[in-house]
Amino acid sequence: MEWIESSLRYLLDLHGEEIHYGDGYVTRFRVVEVERTPERPHGISYSLTLHDPSGARIMGFDNAHSVPRQGGRRGNATAHDHWHRDSTDRGRPYAFTDAATLVADFFDEVERILKERGQW
Repeated sequence: MEWIESSLRYLLDLHGEEIHYGDGYVTRFRVVEVERTPERPHGISYSLTLHDPSGARIMGFDNAHSVPRQGGRRGNATAHDHWHRDSTDRGRPYAFTDAATLVADFFDEVERILKERGQW
């Protein structure tokens, strides 16, 4: 449990940070502590985003709104933890396990996109 709390603290410490990449790409972090609710059982509201040189958001992980779960019997249920694979993606559920995994998954997607765009 202590490790989980330290990874949440690490995520919260990223709030307001920006990481700049070549040709104007940038990642931005908005992470704040909130009351624990069924929608946010980990007690944080977060938005981890990648922006292109024009400033447009091109990928992100967040829990700002609900998205429908995909497939199966629970197709009508909603998830609050989700990610947007690109600028046109309305969101797909993300299985939040802990803050450290969230950050790793985010940076894996940043790397994928920057490689696709010849930036890595």
